[in-house]
Amino acid sequence: MEPTPQLWSAVTAYLHYLSFMVSYLALGVEYFHLAPDISLKSAKRVAFADIAYGIAATLVLVTGVLRVIYFGKGTDYYLHNPFFHIKVGLFVIVGLLSLYPTFTFIFWFKDFQKDQAPTVEASKIQRLSTLVKFELAGFTLLPLFAALMARANSLGQIF
Repeated sequence: MEPTPQLWSAVTAYLHYLSFMVSYLALGVEYFHLAPDISLKSAKRVAFADIAYGIAATLVLVTGVLRVIYFGKGTDYYLHNPFFHIKVGLFVIVGLLSLYPTFTFIFWFKDFQKDQAPTVEASKIQRLSTLVKFELAGFTLLPLFAALMARANSLGQIF
């Protein structure tokens, strides 16, 4: 029995939602473990959560593209929907915000190889924490724009 297009659509949607939830969870782990006196255990949790976040966010993007091109309402619907553009723009902004924390966490692996916690100034931890907080806020708004997008083809139909 060969999978139907409806099955592929359902699996793609499921992976899209699941990867979104994993992204949000990973950012939460990062946020709650960032502290001025970060331990080796917490630093590793943050760094590995960031890897999970990167993989999950990439899967959000890939499955989102698949949904737009193959399994959704058609590219014309999405490309003419202002909420789609807001949602994609917000996703890009969140991705850009994640670059600084990601590169910071990558550098921590040198300390992990020495089996020691990274030495991070409190101001840098605060900066990282603030960026992750903004990423979480962005990810909190994404479902709102998805819901608005699904219910309107123009601003006039919603407002």
